[in-house]
Amino acid sequence: MADDILFEFLHMEMVSHIYREHTTREDIERERVTCVSVLEGMGFRVGQGLIERFTKDCPTFKDDLDIMKFLCKDFWNGIFRKQIDNLRTNHQGTYVLQDNKFTLLTQVSGRTQQLEESTKVSLQV
Repeated sequence: MADDILFEFLHMEMVSHIYREHTTREDIERERVTCVSVLEGMGFRVGQGLIERFTKDCPTFKDDLDIMKFLCKDFWNGIFRKQIDNLRTNHQGTYVLQDNKFTLLTQVSGRTQQLEESTKVSLQV
C-alpha cells in the first residue's frame, strides 16, 4: 500500500511540474494542449517500456485474443496487482476491457456515488 501512495504523489508532482513549466507563457489554451501532449508522450514511453519488460520472456502471441488475455491477466496484474474484471469482444476486432475498481481514479471525487462510477473504467481497443 505504501508504494501506491508514493506512486500517486509522484504522478501528481509530475503533472504539476509539467503544467507549471508550460504555464509561464501567454497562450493558456495552447499550453494546455502542450501539457497534455507532453504527458501523453511520457505515458507512451513508460507503457512501451513496461510492455517490453513484461513480454521479454513470453512466447510470441498467435492472435489478438492472446494479446488481450495477456493484457488482462499478466500485464494488469503486474501493474495494478489484480486482473481485469471483464473482457468482452464483438468478434470483429473490438475488445472492451473493464476494471470496476481502477485505483488511479479514486481521488477524482469524494462522494460515494461519484467515486463508485469514476473507478469503473472501460477501455475499447
